[in-house]
Amino acid sequence: MGISDSLRRLRKARGLTQQRLAEKAGVSMIVVTKIEQGTTKDPAMSSLVKMADVLDVSIDELIDRKSPKQSKK
Repeated sequence: MGISDSLRRLRKARGLTQQRLAEKAGVSMIVVTKIEQGTTKDPAMSSLVKMADVLDVSIDELIDRKSPKQSKK
């Protein structure tokens, strides 16, 4: 799963439309739509922070980032 799927899943789990998420986060609906469609591969960090705050998740959870594996010594 990538950021597009993660954002869509989190948004829907909180009962938000794309428009409502955009309004609450202070970003344009086009930003939300393009991220969910996978059109925007590298969204602005400021937009991600705002959406993560509205969704009450960390940036890592929003972008579906797994912690890097620790290398064995």
